Amino acid sequence: MRTSFLLISLFFTFTLFGQKPSLSPAEKWADSVYNSLSENERIGQLIVTRLSTYDGSTKKAISLFDQAYENVVKYNVGGVCVFQGNPSIQAYQINTLKKIAKTPILFSIDGEWGVGMRILDSVMPLPKQMMLGAVKDPRIVYEYGKVVAEQCKRLGIQMNYAPVMDINNNPNNPVINDRSFGEDKYKVALFGMQYMMGLQDNGVMACAKHFPGHGDVNVDSHLDLPIIRKSIAQLDSTELFPFKRVFDAGISSTMIGHLFIPAIDERNNRPTSLSNKNIQGLLKTTLNYQGLTITDGIEMMGVKKFFPNGEASVQSIIAGNDLICIPDNIPLVVEKIKTAIQNQQINWSDIEYHCKRILKEKYKFVLNENHPIALTNLQSDLNKDILPLKKLIAENAITLLCKNDTDFFPLQRQKNIKIAYVGIGLKSENNFSKKIQSEFETDNYYFDFSAKNKDAISKLVATIRSRYKKVIIGIHQINRAPANNFGISNEAISLIDSLEKTTPCILFLFGNAYAAKNWCDQKNMIVCYEDDSTIQQTALNMLAGRLPYKGTLPVTVCDNFHFGTGITDSASLLPRVSTKENSKSSFNFKVIDSIAIDGIRRKAMPGCALLVVKKGAVIYQKEYGFFQNDSIEKVNKNAVYDLASVTKILATTIAIMKLYDEGRIHLSSPLGDYLPSVKNTNKENITIKSLLIHEGGMQPFIPYYKETLDANGNLTSEKYASFLKDSFSTRIASHVFLRDDIKDNFYKKILESPVEKKTSYIYSDNDFIFLGKVVEQISGMSLDKYVDENFYKPMQLTSIGYLPLLRLTENCIVPSTKEVGFRNQVLRGFVHDQGAAFLGGVAGHAGLFSNTSDIACLMQMLLNGGTWKGKRYLTQKTIECFTDYQSKNSRRGLGFDKPEKNNAIRADYYPAKSCSAKTFGHTGFTGTCAWADPENELIFVFLSNRIYPSENDIFKTLNIRVKILEAVYQELEKNKE
Repeated sequence: MRTSFLLISLFFTFTLFGQKPSLSPAEKWADSVYNSLSENERIGQLIVTRLSTYDGSTKKAISLFDQAYENVVKYNVGGVCVFQGNPSIQAYQINTLKKIAKTPILFSIDGEWGVGMRILDSVMPLPKQMMLGAVKDPRIVYEYGKVVAEQCKRLGIQMNYAPVMDINNNPNNPVINDRSFGEDKYKVALFGMQYMMGLQDNGVMACAKHFPGHGDVNVDSHLDLPIIRKSIAQLDSTELFPFKRVFDAGISSTMIGHLFIPAIDERNNRPTSLSNKNIQGLLKTTLNYQGLTITDGIEMMGVKKFFPNGEASVQSIIAGNDLICIPDNIPLVVEKIKTAIQNQQINWSDIEYHCKRILKEKYKFVLNENHPIALTNLQSDLNKDILPLKKLIAENAITLLCKNDTDFFPLQRQKNIKIAYVGIGLKSENNFSKKIQSEFETDNYYFDFSAKNKDAISKLVATIRSRYKKVIIGIHQINRAPANNFGISNEAISLIDSLEKTTPCILFLFGNAYAAKNWCDQKNMIVCYEDDSTIQQTALNMLAGRLPYKGTLPVTVCDNFHFGTGITDSASLLPRVSTKENSKSSFNFKVIDSIAIDGIRRKAMPGCALLVVKKGAVIYQKEYGFFQNDSIEKVNKNAVYDLASVTKILATTIAIMKLYDEGRIHLSSPLGDYLPSVKNTNKENITIKSLLIHEGGMQPFIPYYKETLDANGNLTSEKYASFLKDSFSTRIASHVFLRDDIKDNFYKKILESPVEKKTSYIYSDNDFIFLGKVVEQISGMSLDKYVDENFYKPMQLTSIGYLPLLRLTENCIVPSTKEVGFRNQVLRGFVHDQGAAFLGGVAGHAGLFSNTSDIACLMQMLLNGGTWKGKRYLTQKTIECFTDYQSKNSRRGLGFDKPEKNNAIRADYYPAKSCSAKTFGHTGFTGTCAWADPENELIFVFLSNRIYPSENDIFKTLNIRVKILEAVYQELEKNKE
């Protein structure tokens, strides 16, 4: 391997010891099947054949069923790819092939935007990934993957060649473009993971494509071999980033693109799909990828041009691929591979290796799904979830780029105000023009891209200028690809420019966002990304003010329209004191500024974020310093921190409170009533209340992770893996996966730990680990899902939650620490608390991440007596009970921390000298806190990563949190009316 690959090596090693583990059920099955196959059949397992093709001239599907049938019978091909055709016919054909196959067939589809992407005549497609990239909420992308998975399974398909992980960093890309989530590597990585999980959580193998990144090309690899002249370092920082993230998240397969990248393989015209330096070197060795590899279509000219007559298939196996995708002459390919074996270019051991890898994935995804497809209601089943999901995506993706004439926001029908609708790209009415006319009584005009009469254009402009006060322009029927300016004529551009200069206009672009480059100076413009009746109806609802604009651009179009552009009119979750109101007071938070800045200067923390809410409105929000001590990433209002023990109140305690409200948990009941696992242990009779006030007598914490290290304090291959694999599915850091049974061993260790017999206050994480388990046992849901479904999601909170790397882009998460002595890396998006990490990142005592705003919303809901935006989440009586003093032995409420009972006269007052006795909240080890003071109607949130790069005493010595909160009280006291 080239030494340049070292630039992106993972540098992750384990101490190897122990005996070879016994074969898994999948391995045993793969061995048995392999031994039953002939030589031709073993080679055949490496090949995917087509079920149909498409005639572009007639726009009809051409069945290749007879050919597929022969390939299954003669070679026992491993896979069949479903392309265009009628789903009922295809289902019948799939059922037939299943019957005759000696080995279960892996049925696949190139279904990036659903089964309807390939099946033409009766299944609706979903929006493409560019439109998804305009959405803010990654949970929608997960639902997208889930819907596609259900479609696939309904049609007997177990593998989908999706998601596209290419970063579209070239607007003129002819082949990726709107198939990508966009140009931001963080969003592409996050949304790709969500799509992948939506597929694989629901039983369909996902496939990341097109490795190592097809986004920055000017040539379509279907037609020729694209060239990317970037260094390994450049590729690593951009193109490879999303692939690395989705590999680490456990994607089962990846498709190798046909690209010529000299930095990877300098051999002239050597596609990455046929390069051992790319597949064996970069992908498998450097990036430690463990899943299946499949070539992009081996029939494409990007590879066949230089390796014709079956040679591309031979070279793909030599390079290290597992699957050869749709070669155009399978008998020739089999003979070519056998000749290569005779010539010692390929070894039978290579065939065995790849064949068994494929069979193991079939055991997982195919074996239990190998039943006949039911033909009844097939078409309706395939379509049933499409329209609701498409509507949801449209409502979250349609993007308002510019807004200058407020009369359009919203547009209302007015007497004596005539409105024209101009449909660009149309010869006659469509759904949008009809509904616009009905809603606003418009006069409609149509201008097809083929219109070239300049006099007619001038006349149309003059007519509209003289008769109408407002103009709605819809741009329809544009091409997906950027060639020839998306098919948009110069005359159409001229017409729009002329209308905009003479009459107030609002422009709706129904198509590729890059086409907005033609109107970068437009005053009012909306990008709708695609052009169908569902999206058109949603755009109309936004124009009429029935829906807010929520989307943001996933790509940069021009200087005026950058990535992330999008004017959203969603109401702020927490109102802010207006500038006018502020001017009436003399709030001066310079003292706060000086405390925070001094803490950063003295290395108590790299940075921090704080937010102060008074009477339900934000009166102060500010961020200081940087994510790390490098002065590169500035802390901003969206910065998400590891909350550590603040998790105890904002996840576990509010969950217990809800179950208490519902009568499903009782404070005086013993733990044994809820957790069967504690029966007959010394934890059985500890009451729920005792756990909430930390009087269960349990040890403060158990550093069990130390027992999993070797004598030198290193991770071992017996208990840890550097990649996701069977029995190692608990991800505790980047490229660190814990053996599954160790989670159970950790819990067992807690169960067996001693308990103080004398009831006293011992602050213990173990109390809340058990309380988290109680929530899960009673609700039947994991703790993270329970709080998300019952609090965060309905409250429209998007940053707060567990496992942030599955929900948020990495660049908004603040690194917690540079851990030494365990995971030995910077922890960014992985919980710092080792116990919570061992529990999979979801625990009752730690694991929650959030920004300041979402925390403030939750605390405000509690101050409101349990209501938020008109919906009740908890009863006021329960909140008063849990936030009051509940112990003679400590200052604790139920779950909540509180001020010392003699706080006002103590020298070591906490959390501030001036807070009322009704104050409740919590602090976190990482340098966080959240406090609410009902008497003063005050909320204070402070977040920092004070343990970065490592724990120090400066933060505690300076007493930063307490001093800043007291400074807030002092300033508010000065400004009392």
